[in-house]
Amino acid sequence: MRGGPGDAERRQRWGRLFEELDSNKDGRVDIRELRQGLARLGGGDPDRGAQQGIPPEGDTDPDGGLDLEEFILYLQEREQRLLLLFHSLDRNQDGQIDVSEIQQSFRALGISISLEQAEKILHSMDRDGTMTIDWQEWRDHFLLHSLENVEDVLYFWKHSTVLDIGECLTVPDEFSEQEKLTGMWWKQLVAGAVAGAVSRTGTAPLDRLKVFMQVHASKTNRLNILGGLRSMIQEGGVRSLWRGNGINVLKIAPESAIKFMAYEQIKRAIRGQQETLHVQERFVAGSLAGATAQTIIYPMEVLKTRLTLRRTGQYKGLLDCAWQILEREGPRAFYRGYLPNVLGIIPYAGIDLAVYETLKNQWLQQYSHDSADPGILVLLACGTISSTCGQIASYPLALVRTRMQAQASMEGAPQLSMLGLLRHILSQEGVRGLYRGIAPNFMKVIPAVSISYVVYENMKQALGVTSRLTTIPGAWLPLSSGRQAGNLKLGSH
Repeated sequence: MRGGPGDAERRQRWGRLFEELDSNKDGRVDIRELRQGLARLGGGDPDRGAQQGIPPEGDTDPDGGLDLEEFILYLQEREQRLLLLFHSLDRNQDGQIDVSEIQQSFRALGISISLEQAEKILHSMDRDGTMTIDWQEWRDHFLLHSLENVEDVLYFWKHSTVLDIGECLTVPDEFSEQEKLTGMWWKQLVAGAVAGAVSRTGTAPLDRLKVFMQVHASKTNRLNILGGLRSMIQEGGVRSLWRGNGINVLKIAPESAIKFMAYEQIKRAIRGQQETLHVQERFVAGSLAGATAQTIIYPMEVLKTRLTLRRTGQYKGLLDCAWQILEREGPRAFYRGYLPNVLGIIPYAGIDLAVYETLKNQWLQQYSHDSADPGILVLLACGTISSTCGQIASYPLALVRTRMQAQASMEGAPQLSMLGLLRHILSQEGVRGLYRGIAPNFMKVIPAVSISYVVYENMKQALGVTSRLTTIPGAWLPLSSGRQAGNLKLGSH
């Protein structure tokens, strides 16, 4: 590996770069000059780069520009980070990054790329035609070029925060260290929670119909969607279609917060000395975090089911419902159906993650030549398909859970265990009996996804969530040590 030049030579090189960018010779580099300089130097998309702005960590006085000393200090720190990243990718420590090391780095992040794509990535940085990248090629490339990178892939392809279809069993999102330090993580979680609240309220009638059919539909009564809606409206009026929605919205915040905190702790325990988590490890961490959150907030799930199925005048409100359950059935009633609920996390989260990763990799393989951004329609379609597949796999367990939660409040209903209830349903109704209510569940997916996305985007704007980290264009490097393939381009330059 060719070592970097001495400090004096580096300062001269950075000084020449500063002079070239400082077109009006006022001793400062601002966003306009960055845009013009990048276009002149061939640094990728200048508009995209300029939108990322001046780095606050480099600008010691908040005037929107960098003087020479600030510029040199920033590039000095940037080179140090680039050097660390170079060493982490150079797995055999021979001073060169080759095609196989690029593929390994992507694979560690759960992204499969072909040999041809890896060669394109390498070719975009290889100036001497050796089909390897040394330190100088790596440094010069990422100090001057604004490229789509793996962090872009991870940002664009986040989906569990954005999409709320009434189930909280997905693997949590990844947040970079920069997002955590700047507070963007909690703003995204708040935006997701508000989006989920609006989405669940908008689709509450279909959700109540699903629960109603899960518990009451059978071979004998042939309860269908129209019959269920008619029955609920006749019993309690149109307002009754929103029964149980209050606590369904109320449980979003504690569940999201607990799951996020548990996920971070479990990830840290699993990762140990590793730099990254593989997809399988993310699944394990996400499943354990989901089980932790569900264990803590599960009494709210039982209350939600009881309030959703309540008759007019049965309960005065949430507290009265909780008190009646405690008084008549004891504290154990608040954990009825807990086992099938926790078991349902594994097929739901596993299949949701597996299908999403498969669809993501298919898109990246075929269409990511110029950008890692799939566009909103592709993103929503992939999220909807993966969540729907997860629901289909876990639905029988969800139905058993709901019936176990409700059976104590139903007159004459047998008090069965999970296995006893499964045997009862299969003997009386067959396999179709395990999918009662799945039609309204599917019907709510598209409106739920659409509403949650629109609200999420508006909330992000209201909270000032930036869609990129704020850095000098072309010199962007993730602060997170957990995603070390952060600056490799997908596709040709």
